[in-house]
Amino acid sequence: MQVYLPIAEMTVNALLILGMGGIVGFLSGLFGVGGGFLMTPLLIFIGVPPAVAVGTQANQLVAASVSGVLAHWRRGNVDVKLGLLMLCGSTIGTVVGVWLFGVFQRLGQIDLVIGLSYVLFLGVISLLMLSESINAMLKRRRKGASRGKLHKHNILHGLPLKTRFQKSRLYISALLPFGLGIIGGLLVAIMGIGGGFFLVPAMIYVLGMPASTVAGTSLFQIIFTTAIATFLQAYQNQTVDVMLALLLLAGGVIGAQFGGRASGRLRGEQARALLALLVLVVCMKLAADLVVEPVARYSITVGAG
Repeated sequence: MQVYLPIAEMTVNALLILGMGGIVGFLSGLFGVGGGFLMTPLLIFIGVPPAVAVGTQANQLVAASVSGVLAHWRRGNVDVKLGLLMLCGSTIGTVVGVWLFGVFQRLGQIDLVIGLSYVLFLGVISLLMLSESINAMLKRRRKGASRGKLHKHNILHGLPLKTRFQKSRLYISALLPFGLGIIGGLLVAIMGIGGGFFLVPAMIYVLGMPASTVAGTSLFQIIFTTAIATFLQAYQNQTVDVMLALLLLAGGVIGAQFGGRASGRLRGEQARALLALLVLVVCMKLAADLVVEPVARYSITVGAG
């Protein structure tokens, strides 16, 4: 079943796109991430222009995140107060990021910027997450399932403007979630990702949030951040393909429900290890595409006329 994508200017298999959306939606509900870290590279791998993949993927994340949040909301795992504070920061980051995206697009360097951004960010974060999760599993095996402190304090917790977040049982500076939101907004705009692959570990290790509320809260702010990014990308840069977005939405909504139900079956360190491995594989594929010489150096399209 072939469909034509007007903005991407190409024909794709609709069932393939639906399946990709379903897989990414499942990961969204399972890990509490938007899934864009996987979907954007997958779209690029099947030939979708990177700029269109980034702009359209942000739209797909809206529906997948809404579906995932509903699953976590029913279990009471969403810290709305902290999520709204992160949203304030992510709105600023998104506006700045979309502007930078347009600048690089006009310079003709946006494809390179997207590829390098993925390799650098995904590579570093996946290795850190994998190392931490393996250490956590080894400690659990040595010491058993003994419960430690809810979270450890670090120097960042001494910042001013402290606020209490009852749902997450935190008393920290409001600057921390606000700053994380700014970074997340930049990632949404430039890389077409929800930012969850960065926000989830940051919310655990920087904010000290309990694992039970991280996924739902991350998805909560991703909903609004990606909606803002989609509107700005469509209005300023014209990189949102509606047909592609609809196919991704249909698969993502269904997959996120199954992912949300499955999230409670994995320990926190096990889920982080699986997520780190997925991110690392995608990073390696993107890095290879940047350095490996293509089979055909030039591509010439001959018109019908």
